[in-house]
Amino acid sequence: PAMIDAVAKDTDLVCLDNVSRVFKKAGTEVVALCDISLRIGQGERVALLGRSGSGKSTLLNLLAGLDQPTSGSITVAGEDIAKHSSDQLAAYRMNQVGVVFQAFHLIQSLTAQKNVELPYVFASVDRKTRSVLATKSLKAVGLADRANHLPLELSGGEQQRVALARALANGPKLILADEPTGNLDSSTATQIVDYLSAYAQANQATVILVTHDEELAAGFSQRVIRLHDGKLVAPSTGSNH
Repeated sequence: PAMIDAVAKDTDLVCLDNVSRVFKKAGTEVVALCDISLRIGQGERVALLGRSGSGKSTLLNLLAGLDQPTSGSITVAGEDIAKHSSDQLAAYRMNQVGVVFQAFHLIQSLTAQKNVELPYVFASVDRKTRSVLATKSLKAVGLADRANHLPLELSGGEQQRVALARALANGPKLILADEPTGNLDSSTATQIVDYLSAYAQANQATVILVTHDEELAAGFSQRVIRLHDGKLVAPSTGSNH
């Protein structure tokens, strides 16, 4: 597939322009991201690779609206989220984005069904609607029969699928997956990535997958973006592919 270059297109879902993130630690400045400009298309599956400390998680946190850039703009679906208030960011996370982490972040005292329903509880969605949405989402990751199990009664792969169902339950157009297969064996990892791909294709959704696994990245993504010391490594932008 052709590279998406640094000129914005109507089909772009994510546009970063000159984005930097600088943290102040003990009086010194740590540059986590430096002047990143990037376009990611609607429905595109992208793998984000780089060593620990290269800025991958910082970039994902910015796209999730969990952090804001020191400078630059981040536009997702036409909204400049770098300028959003905390309330606007909460609405953005509820409606536009699904996030999957390496750690499953499930609440141990809640069943799989109730874990998937949780974001809707916070969004004040009525009980019947959230139950229907959660059931549909668990079915999509092959876990309809495990809905009433607690996390400790599920395997690691099943727990990650519950976390995935929770991330996809609100029908997001942007999915951010931060090392979602890092704690899983290779066959389970492939399964998680297959569910992500299927969702992306069925919903014209964009997936950004952070991984250390080159083979997984190659099999999943239409494009690989590499970060090194907070900077993009060519050729992740530019139309010279």
